[in-house]
Amino acid sequence: TENPFFEVNRALLSRSRVFVLKQLTQEDLFKVARMAIEDTERGYGKYSIEFEEGALEHLVDTADGDARSLLNALELAIETSTPIWPPPEGTTLRISMADAEESIQRRAVLYDKDGDYHFDTISAFIKSVRGSDPDAALYWLARMVYAGEDPDFILRRLLILASEDIGLADANAINVVASCAQAFDRVGLPEGQFHLAEATLYCALAPKSNTTLGYFDALQTVQTDQAEVPDHLKDANRDKAAFGHGEGYLYPHAYRDHWVAQQYLPTSLAGRLFYFPGSLGFEGTRRAEVLRRREAQLAVLPEDVEEEGAQGLVWSKQGASRARWRARSESSATERLIAIRTAVFDALAPRLIDNIVIADPRSGFYAVEALRKTAEGKAFIVLSDEGAKLQLENLSKSVQDIVKPEIILYEDLHGTRGRSALDTYLVEAKPDYLILCEAARIPSKVNALLIGAIAKVNAHASKIIAFDIDAAHSSMLSEALSTLPNVSEDECAFLGRLAEFERGFGRGPTYSPKEASHAPRWDEELVSLVSGLHVRTTELHAVYLRPFDEKDLERWLDPSTPYGAEFRTRFSERERRRLQSFMQRYNKTPSWPIFITLLEFYRD
Repeated sequence: TENPFFEVNRALLSRSRVFVLKQLTQEDLFKVARMAIEDTERGYGKYSIEFEEGALEHLVDTADGDARSLLNALELAIETSTPIWPPPEGTTLRISMADAEESIQRRAVLYDKDGDYHFDTISAFIKSVRGSDPDAALYWLARMVYAGEDPDFILRRLLILASEDIGLADANAINVVASCAQAFDRVGLPEGQFHLAEATLYCALAPKSNTTLGYFDALQTVQTDQAEVPDHLKDANRDKAAFGHGEGYLYPHAYRDHWVAQQYLPTSLAGRLFYFPGSLGFEGTRRAEVLRRREAQLAVLPEDVEEEGAQGLVWSKQGASRARWRARSESSATERLIAIRTAVFDALAPRLIDNIVIADPRSGFYAVEALRKTAEGKAFIVLSDEGAKLQLENLSKSVQDIVKPEIILYEDLHGTRGRSALDTYLVEAKPDYLILCEAARIPSKVNALLIGAIAKVNAHASKIIAFDIDAAHSSMLSEALSTLPNVSEDECAFLGRLAEFERGFGRGPTYSPKEASHAPRWDEELVSLVSGLHVRTTELHAVYLRPFDEKDLERWLDPSTPYGAEFRTRFSERERRRLQSFMQRYNKTPSWPIFITLLEFYRD
């Protein structure tokens, strides 16, 4: 089977419907196996086939979505299970685990060195390394090596990447890759996999620079004139027009620090961690940044970004636009989370020895920072579900020299064991802090229970903190534009009118119910749940990277939207053009402000 975009005449291709064949699921493979075992005409239905526990599951798992490999393995396992073939009808044939393992000795990776999967996988590998994602880079490297890819081909691509994407940001990268290639030539497989991994990890962790691309500008002047590869990581050079391969991929060099938040692993492996950075040498110099980026990427919730539609097999410009918007939105959400976490913990300034109770609705994003800040204290962490608990356990592996935290789930607090664990911790640890992170995302009963429990035991000594984003204030365009330099008197007056308009309207153009917490007045609700405590309110301020383009402004001022309709009644066409000029100036240093409401409960 060949790629029709390579092998079929364009005239014929334009009149054809092209289907993409996906690998089968485990459920599909079990159906195929049952059909082969039960069919009396084309299968083995004339015999009684029995499998040792786990034997059939092993065949299905190892086939990795390839029905042909499964059927070949079944045929080999069944027909070699008896000395004479065929045996009499009705014979009972037993397939042991050993038979199953021998009949399919190697996982069938769907990989053709001359086909689509070859190009898509190397594309995903290079983009993961370029994007500084060591976990994804190791995964795609393992996929290629396991499938039999030529190691020289991989090393050649890394040698190119070392100059093209790392360059002078770390001039030693080319030496490391070249040395690894030379060592691989001497050692070979299987031990040479260490050299492949070392070269890959070094390049993934290296600071990035693409200044060598300036050579091609000069040259142009001289010439005068078995999991699936995500679509955004596929090679865009071949199937972009038909299927949108590569759409939504964010080129890391276009962003600050040559990094942008996006998913490099397949969807089914999202959140999986393969690499935990050490603390020494070059690796140690990159450690904090790798962890910060990883934690923020994993903390982004679906409601933080625009909904992603189901992947289709037909590409459209509208779909590509949605993919680009969602990717940029996810990047902004990541930057925002980092800004919020930094602002909150800078304001609280916990000590290393502090004990802390923290409720975290973002799968440990805030909790792991609390563990770093209070590494010598005891932590009691309340999370939403088992998935969040697993993610925090993975993230906390990178936090060195900490006391192992106690973790329970929201639902546990309403049971005897969970409440007993909390009460015991409060009595023994006498925590210095209770922090309710993005409090409106936490169930009201959980908030009230935690505040009530700690207030009863240690209210005078503990700082009881709750915070969340002031989504309405943070959405105001006037706040973002107010920090622009060199604003004339006339422009200053316009910005004043814009601020007055947005304050009266109650929000800015980027406000979304998803961006706001589930309860718009979460602070009032929280205060009403707590009796006997006073509350002190503080507003924290931070900024994060949030670029926009002309289409964003068009969408904000669209008369079909409430904000756009009201804006057009208050401002002239000339003033709308002035706003467009402001946005162009803003994008030179696109720092968007964010406001965080922080409540502190206390007793007299």
